Amino acid sequence: MKSETHPTFNNVCFEDLNTGARFLSKSTMSSNKVEVIDGVEYQVVSCSITSDSHPFYTGEKRLVDTAGRIDKFNQRYANFRRPGK
Repeated sequence: MKSETHPTFNNVCFEDLNTGARFLSKSTMSSNKVEVIDGVEYQVVSCSITSDSHPFYTGEKRLVDTAGRIDKFNQRYANFRRPGK
């Protein structure tokens, strides 16, 4: 079997940027940020939404607008009117 065909399997710490929660796992993802947790070296991958902050899992209604998409949408369709009204 060829050794270079398979991706490397790393220890990864997924960090939720909204809540600060961390999930330790193994993944093929990699990051330049490395941290030692409980004597084991983990690559830290930052995520804007995880199961700890997603409204489906938490039951809370949150508005997460990281790129200003809602503002762009509102500006684009501010003068839009439906025909017949």
